[in-house]
Amino acid sequence: MTKKLRRSMLFLPGANAAMLSTAFVFRPDSIMFDLEDAVSLREKDTARLLVFHTLRLPMYSDIEKVVRINPLSTPFGQADLEAAVRGGADVIRLPKTDCAEDVHELEAAVEAIERSCGRSVGSTQLMAAIESASGVVNAVAIAKASPRLIGIALAGFDYVMDMQTERGDGTELFYARCAVLHAARAAGIDAFDVVYGNVNDDEGFLKEVDLIKRLGFNGKSLINPRQIELLHRAYAPTEEDVDHAHRVIAAAEDAERRGLGVIALNGKMIDAPVIAHAERVLQRAAASGVSV
Repeated sequence: MTKKLRRSMLFLPGANAAMLSTAFVFRPDSIMFDLEDAVSLREKDTARLLVFHTLRLPMYSDIEKVVRINPLSTPFGQADLEAAVRGGADVIRLPKTDCAEDVHELEAAVEAIERSCGRSVGSTQLMAAIESASGVVNAVAIAKASPRLIGIALAGFDYVMDMQTERGDGTELFYARCAVLHAARAAGIDAFDVVYGNVNDDEGFLKEVDLIKRLGFNGKSLINPRQIELLHRAYAPTEEDVDHAHRVIAAAEDAERRGLGVIALNGKMIDAPVIAHAERVLQRAAASGVSV
């Protein structure tokens, strides 16, 4: 089964009613309704109610809906989780995940809500946001903590603060990016890169996207809708890539029909990872409007 494509995850402030009512038109792969950092203390209750009702709107039915709750250790976390799960969120994003126990705690809380509201147990997926040195060190354990996890995300601002540095040319994030990415791959889940804060710097944004694409990240968190098309174009394969992917898939299908255990294309062996890569190329091509 083809995994869901998650190139773009657009952050929406939970208290911004105008954005909540219109953001579906931008067509990101996932929309993340933020109840944490983007919402002031006095707006927490209002934002929670707005997000609960937005989750149920039919215009969002075909977009993956992610809710970033406040940590469960805060006075807001449990109420956020109740609203998100009962409202029909597809994924809960847990901020400030430092260890596997944080994921276990969230998983237990989600299951209790699912049982109480009639949702199928296991239907709510999870994402862990890694925002500290502890989280990076424990990334593998976090990534493997629950079968509900669809991905782990690196959150850059809090991480660089914890490391006593600041955002720069990417050097300050290189180890953390590699650690999070390797943890995700070891667990067989997705990896998401940090937000690029300067929405007016397209050149800098695309340079960072090129880096994380070459590293192997599935996608990136975004804070402005105008970054979606830039990101999707950058992740789109070339026609040459698409043509090669078609030939790989055709060779694999031909070998399966003929009962061959060894597959070769242009003198090169084709194995399961190569076939999986070809399938991802065709999936990205279809999503990006490249001829397939």
